[in-house]
Amino acid sequence: MPASLLDFIAGGLLQASFGTMVIYFLVVTQLTIMSVTLYLHRSMAHRSVDFHPALAHVFRFWTWLSTSMITKEWAAIHRKHHAKCETEEDPHSPQFKGIDTVMWRGVELYREARTQREDIEKYGKGCPDDWIERKLYTPHATMGPTLLLFISFALFGFAGVAVWALQMLWIPFWAAGVVNGLGHWWGYRNFETTDTATNLTPWGFWIGGEELHNNHHAFPSSAKFALRKWEFDIGWAAIRVLEKLRLAKVLRVAPALDVRPNIAIPDAETLKALLAIRFQAMTDYYRNVTLPALREEASSAGDRMRALPRKLRKGLADGGRWLDGDARERLHSWVAERPRMATLADFRQRLAQVLDDRSHDAQATLQRLHAWCAEAEASGIHALQAFSARLKGYALAPARA
Repeated sequence: MPASLLDFIAGGLLQASFGTMVIYFLVVTQLTIMSVTLYLHRSMAHRSVDFHPALAHVFRFWTWLSTSMITKEWAAIHRKHHAKCETEEDPHSPQFKGIDTVMWRGVELYREARTQREDIEKYGKGCPDDWIERKLYTPHATMGPTLLLFISFALFGFAGVAVWALQMLWIPFWAAGVVNGLGHWWGYRNFETTDTATNLTPWGFWIGGEELHNNHHAFPSSAKFALRKWEFDIGWAAIRVLEKLRLAKVLRVAPALDVRPNIAIPDAETLKALLAIRFQAMTDYYRNVTLPALREEASSAGDRMRALPRKLRKGLADGGRWLDGDARERLHSWVAERPRMATLADFRQRLAQVLDDRSHDAQATLQRLHAWCAEAEASGIHALQAFSARLKGYALAPARA
């Protein structure tokens, strides 16, 4: 066999060094991550940003080439995840599927969700349906990765096959496994959302900013995932660069909270803000009302507070919603034995009911909020009174240019 052919099989056209192949691998995998987070996730699933048609098609082509994922299916499955989050209908909730299943078999869950064609049609509206989607990307989805395999072999020889195999594992592990699994299992929370979403790290570099998963669940339609001064979202940084180049148009970002002083009763501005940032309000309640009361209980009870494990203490943020039956019963018994904690838990639950109201009667909701504030201020509990006074002043901060 000619030496040149042996060289080609061994090292491909480039005869690249190991370091060069590592750089190539990191570039192409990050391009895949960016295509998923910017195009499939933020643009298609949540409509928070629009891209120039040419750039949008580059993203669409690359997801076809490197993942075989179909835009409509991905967007539909993700939208269903938000609509049915942490229920039996959630395509990939660790609460119901198990963390091991979501972490290591996320691709199987995705494939299972793809077979639910009624859901794909219901949740997949507004995705591309042009000629190339109908004739190439959708009916020949597996052709993309197959073509990429030949490209990788041509560039790097047999080593390119290994590079390709790792590429094929990249999105299933980091997106389907880590984000969908650990992102609902471990990490920190800025917002007390009605699900278990967490931020894996405040610096979203490696997975395109998807590490900031709790922030995203608090404000799904926001193109920006970093919502605290110390957080960084590399996907948002990319969007801002593309915006400067007139290749992207941001449609929505998370609203910011403004607190007006000396508001006597909740008004339309209060209600508008609360409906937009209700998770911020529930977080404020937990941090400014529940936690101080819990610390006072601890100081007066001393060692007896050890009878309430940290997991149960965290359950006070949502009434023990995600605790198992025995732990929830233990928490409720502990609260019931402490009149002030029971009062605060009741006020938290009633406030959540007001903020979760989906009726179209804004005036009735405002009246319920007014009644809640009046009762909070008559409770005699200083932290609850201070929270009510602050709550009445809630408003949305003017959007920044």
